[in-house]
Amino acid sequence: MEFSYKTKGVCSRGILIDVEDGIVKTVKFDGGCSGNTQGVATLVSGMKVDDVIDKLEGIKCGFRNTSCPAQLAEALKEYKTAKGE
Repeated sequence: MEFSYKTKGVCSRGILIDVEDGIVKTVKFDGGCSGNTQGVATLVSGMKVDDVIDKLEGIKCGFRNTSCPAQLAEALKEYKTAKGE
């Protein structure tokens, strides 16, 4: 299932996530630091949703209270809520 998330407090504008059977299939960031967002997207591909959340939530970017990876964790939490998990 594809899920779209509008990020908050980071350079990227949004994240498009494809999840199948609790596994992250693909992640595409709209904007942000290209190399970093591509790296994060590649690293989480094939991981369980809960494992991605555990690893990425709370990461900060410089002076910001969040980051693109942390926003991916937030997006996946929102995805789980929408799915009733």
